[in-house]
Amino acid sequence: MQPKYLFGSVTRIAGLRERDFEVRPVPRADWDGGDYVVGEVIQPVRGGLCIELPTGRHAEPMIGDLVVGALGHRAATLEMTGDWHAIGPDGRIDFLTAAGVVGRMSSKSPFLPDPIAGRYRGHVFVEGRPAHMHDYAIRAEVEHELQSPVVLIVGTSMSSGKTMAARLIVRLLRHAGLRVAAGKLSGAGRYRDTLAMRDAGAVADFDFVDAGLPTTVCSAERYLAAIRPLLSRLAEVEADAVVVEAGASPIEPYNGDTLMRLLGDRIRCMVLCASDPYAVMGIMHAFDRRPDVVTGIATNTSAGIQVIEKQVGVPALNVQDPADAPRMLEILERCLPCLPVDASAPAGR
Repeated sequence: MQPKYLFGSVTRIAGLRERDFEVRPVPRADWDGGDYVVGEVIQPVRGGLCIELPTGRHAEPMIGDLVVGALGHRAATLEMTGDWHAIGPDGRIDFLTAAGVVGRMSSKSPFLPDPIAGRYRGHVFVEGRPAHMHDYAIRAEVEHELQSPVVLIVGTSMSSGKTMAARLIVRLLRHAGLRVAAGKLSGAGRYRDTLAMRDAGAVADFDFVDAGLPTTVCSAERYLAAIRPLLSRLAEVEADAVVVEAGASPIEPYNGDTLMRLLGDRIRCMVLCASDPYAVMGIMHAFDRRPDVVTGIATNTSAGIQVIEKQVGVPALNVQDPADAPRMLEILERCLPCLPVDASAPAGR
């Protein structure tokens, strides 16, 4: 009888819960990022840590549980860093994200609990072959050019309010009558981020996991090879607008800068989510680009809004405040030719 497994949400593209598979150790020299692996939880799980399941629900693992995840690399400035390359001969592993990214932690914030600790039990084999995320990634049978205008949401750091902004902007555009697609195309995020955009009204939603990447800390070449078919699939949706979130910050090693170059002049509106008013100037200087609007944590109070507007001369607003919805819609109307002028905004969130 097959043992009971917990499946991290990075496995959702492979449907491993519904497949027969074996678990076998693989020589260390044959490992690669994106390989599906099994780890046994070896310590009590504390601090409310959990594994995000393929449905987006959470499960708190216990000692002895077998968790299926994928080898990957995380470089979070505010939380944790780690890499699968650092896994030693003893097979000791850490779950670097709730989604099931597997590696060995190298550093973490003192405000976080230790990650879920495990021991490598083997690679997942399907039909006699090691299973890798790219085996189940989106493919483009025919390449389509994305023509839809893009609202790009970037941040000055992780946890700056990007997914919240994406969700609310999708909702605004849907209420204005547009057909909206959405995607989180860089980062080390969780499935809940993409689900939030779907729940807000996106008719189609994708993320880098759909492209076969556990995180987007990888070479630009590998990133582009994975993301281009996903953009082609987005083009097939024929959306009036596409809301794209670039995880973390474009100056971090998640290929956010690569994504910006790839999208190019399809970016019609750039929304910058700032964790600090002064970080806005840093992003503008690094990319020599002026955002169309600033939101995020730095705009939670009128003091933050005033500093941003005074120092950089860019509109700043709190997208969570229903009173700011008409102003946000005005900015979107100016940037997106597809948006009807004077489209009515919803009164609340």
